[in-house]
Amino acid sequence: MSHCAARCATRSATRLLNLTRALSTEARGQKIERIATELLDLNSFERHDFTVLWRLKMGLHRYGAPVAGMTMPSVGAAARAEAGAAAVAEKMAFDLKLEKYDAAAKIKIIKEVRSFTDLGLKEAKDLVEKVPCVLKKGLTKEEANPIMEKLKELGAAVVLE
Repeated sequence: MSHCAARCATRSATRLLNLTRALSTEARGQKIERIATELLDLNSFERHDFTVLWRLKMGLHRYGAPVAGMTMPSVGAAARAEAGAAAVAEKMAFDLKLEKYDAAAKIKIIKEVRSFTDLGLKEAKDLVEKVPCVLKKGLTKEEANPIMEKLKELGAAVVLE
């Protein structure tokens, strides 16, 4: 093969390689564009789910620390506040917290705490004495209301969290 023919073959191969790179770069650009469009089409709940999944996949979920810049840029403060309000409205499980009680009713309150928990006398007494404390976790409002009413009648201040 002559020097000129070899040079032309090299140029052709270089052009072909550059064309292949340009096509793969263009395909990557189209892929990125498609992903960005799909992300922008998500509603706020789906965006939240995506960011949680992204954090888990990237290993950024340690200690539940929020990572700066991980929220979608198109989600405004109003949308995040709306999503937070919806999450609060949807809360189904509450914790029953004893904040304070009348010292004269301590024994009655301990007996009442034993009636709706699986605690023994000593454990219930220790729990009541650690005021403020959570008496029971994961209650619905329907389950918690009768307990709250009974404890309030006995002279305790209780709240749902």
